[in-house]
Amino acid sequence: DRKDYKEAFRLFLPFAEQGHAKAQYNLGLMYAKGQGVLQDYALAHMWFNLSGSNGDKIAVKNRDIIEKKMSKQQIEKAQ
Repeated sequence: DRKDYKEAFRLFLPFAEQGHAKAQYNLGLMYAKGQGVLQDYALAHMWFNLSGSNGDKIAVKNRDIIEKKMSKQQIEKAQ
């Protein structure tokens, strides 16, 4: 249900902003899939990248997968 994703986003965001890798990973997934937010590969890339830099290895793999779907401009925006 879309409302559940919006609530999840609201709950994950403060933790993601504080540097929690799992919350950052979850936001990356939500942006990649357009769940509770508009699909945005640049924001998905950004959150996966942050999660990866905080130790989440799967986030790095997901970032690399998303990057293949992005334009050069989107990648620059994400970084």
